[in-house]
This record gives sequence, structure tokens and C-alpha cells, in this order.
Amino acid sequence: MIKQRRLAYKIPFKLEVVKYAKEHGNRAAERHFGPPPTERMIRDWRKQEDQLQKADKNKHTFRGHAAKWPQLDVAMKEWITHHRNNGITVSTKMIIYEAKHIALEKGIHDFTGSPSWCYRFMKRCGLSMRMKTRIAQKMPEEYESKILSFHKFVIDARKRNGFEIGQIGNMDEVPLTFDVPSNRTVDLKGAKTIAVKTSGHEKTHYTVVLSCCADGTKLPPMLIFKRKTFPKEVIPRGIVVHVHEKGWMDENGMRVWVEKVWSKRPGGLLKKPALLVLDQFRAHISESTKKCFKEAKTHLAVIPGGLTSQLQPLDVSINKPFKVFMREEWNKWMAAGNHDLTPTGRMKRPTITQVCEWVKTSWHSVKGEIVAQSFKKCGISNGLDSKEDDILYEDGEESDASDCEELNFINSDSGTDEFLGFTED
Repeated sequence: MIKQRRLAYKIPFKLEVVKYAKEHGNRAAERHFGPPPTERMIRDWRKQEDQLQKADKNKHTFRGHAAKWPQLDVAMKEWITHHRNNGITVSTKMIIYEAKHIALEKGIHDFTGSPSWCYRFMKRCGLSMRMKTRIAQKMPEEYESKILSFHKFVIDARKRNGFEIGQIGNMDEVPLTFDVPSNRTVDLKGAKTIAVKTSGHEKTHYTVVLSCCADGTKLPPMLIFKRKTFPKEVIPRGIVVHVHEKGWMDENGMRVWVEKVWSKRPGGLLKKPALLVLDQFRAHISESTKKCFKEAKTHLAVIPGGLTSQLQPLDVSINKPFKVFMREEWNKWMAAGNHDLTPTGRMKRPTITQVCEWVKTSWHSVKGEIVAQSFKKCGISNGLDSKEDDILYEDGEESDASDCEELNFINSDSGTDEFLGFTED
């Protein structure tokens, strides 16, 4: 006996069959459209007519569990629609947070707001994550031999100078903008235009200088704003602010960072010997910068061009979660509303105080364990007895290609001495 293949019928077709059956009868509808569908199937469809009228016309049947809290689904769908109509980014975390808030207002006490609920809710309501593609960083030729040479240089320097783990550090500039819109947001499936509302300052940039040590210590961030005068706004404690006419790092900025951040790290006032890993940005390895590091008894290990995504701890595992936390802070600010307006009615950008608070909160949210593990992942702080070498080959966080390279902040290979910041006397 040949097994008959099951056929699936979309709801618009079922409604068309039901309409014909109501006018000419079930058997006539069977002869006109099939079989199949059979007379029995048509009878069942006629009984379900009210449900079919209300159901999503793109579906075939009523599969899936019904919503346990339908009033919560309706309220959340309206909330998401309102935010998306205003161009505000909606993340799954924001959905869960708002759903818990609405559940309390509606007296729903057994609602936990789990990620699985969010997934089912989005599926029921025809929502999905919309995202933008990105281009991966191109690795230089012979990159494997350059990585091995860099590791050998770091190991030799550690054996020769006996650096403490807490005195091995990394510093990197992270270019950011006053608006941090996400490349993806929850929206209706099939939507052709995905608009995201901002204050109009997504191209007004500033630089955040992040630095950390191999024992998991996170040093105070330094923010470089694009202006000529120092801001009069209140600067939160634990944040260093610097100004530059282009909002970038330069030799003077490096001097300020060494004096106010690096020299005040644990052990810095005692001028303990230290090793600092840097990329090849020209301000990092200029003669005046080398002199500042030499006075601070700091040895430099300069990463070969194009390999920051493999050898810079901040790029490998730290910058990405920091940016995610920054975007969450911006999303909260946008969703809160009640923003100040200019005389022409345009939304004002976030204040410097607010941006500093966002940076402080986001940097605090990055776990120290991730920082320490990132140094080992890059082969910088692994045990010299080779027992931790396997960490180099473990799958970790997705590498985040350095944004500074996209802004031409990093120079190309410097030639023979591409690891050494300066020659020891």
C-alpha cells in the first residue's frame, strides 16, 4: 500500500474552501477543490471558521502552545510597536525587563521572564532579530610566525625581568560616539525598512582609553573629547578626562595617561618593573612616549601590525562586552524619554557627565575574570612552566577587530624591531 503524503493548506485556502462549501455544500467543495481536501476535512474547517478568521494568514494550522498570559503578550506587542515606530532599538533584554515590569502591574506573580519565554513570545507575535553584516579583519601574510615571535619576545622579557602578573598590562583606544545605536533590533518579520531613532550625534565621536592588568585589575578609563577647552560639567570619580581638537590620542594624551592612570596603578607609585602591551599607533611608540615609560620603569611589547585581534587582550575578549554594556546604557537613556531639546526642537545629545557615567558603569560591569583570562588567551601571562599553554587554543569570545584600525589609528609594520618599544641601555 502506497502511503499518501500529507498535504498542508494555508489558512487563506481553508477560508476559501469554507466559503464555497457554505454556498454549494461540503461534497461540492470536495469535488471542486479536491480530493483532497476531503469532505471530512472541510467539515472540520467549517467548525474552525471563527478561529481561522482570527489566526495569522501565513500559518497552516494552530500549532504551538497558546499564550499563558495573553494580556501580557498584547501589552508587550504594543510596547515594542510603539518603540519601533519611534525608531528606538529594542533588544531581547529590554523585552524581558519590560515584561517583568508589566507583569507586576497586572498582578501576574508567577511570571519569571526567562529567555525561552522571550523566544516563544517573539515567535507568536511574528518578531525576529534584524541584524547587519560585518567584514572580518584580514590577517597579514606569515601571521603565524609573527605570533610565535611575539610570544617568544614576551616570554624572554618576563624571564629576564621577573615581572609580577599584576605589572603586566594592556592599553587600547576605543573610538565611540555619543549615540550608540545597535545594528539589530526586534521588529516584525518581513519589514523592509528598519529605522533606529537617535539624537543625531551618531557621528560625533570621542575616544575611551581602556587599560587593565593580567591579574584582572581594571584601571580607570580616560575619555578624550573633541574640544579645545576642558568641560565645566561634573566629572564622576574614577574617570580621567582629556581634550583634543580631534578627539584622538596624541603624544600629550599619552603623557597624561601615563601620569594619571598607568603610574597610579597598584605598584606604580613604587615604580615596580612592568610590561605594557601596545599596538603600533604612532603616539604609543614616539620618542617622548618612550621616555615617559622609561621613567616609569615600564618595558613595551609592541604588537605587529594587523594582529591586534589575536594578541591584544582588550581586542580579544574585553572591548566587545564593554561596547555591549555601553549600548545598553544608551538604550536605557533613549527609552526613558524626557530628553532636553534645542530651541529648534531637536533632541540634545547626551551630556559629558552622562557619557562618563555610562563608561564608568560599563567598565565596572566587565568581569575581572574575563580580563585575566584574555591575557592568557593571548599568550601574555601564561605560566612560564608551559602548563597553561593549552589556553591559547581554547575557543573563547569572538575576536573584536580593533576599531582603531578602521580609523587608521594604527601604523603598518615598523620593520625589524616590531615588538620592542625602546632599546634597553
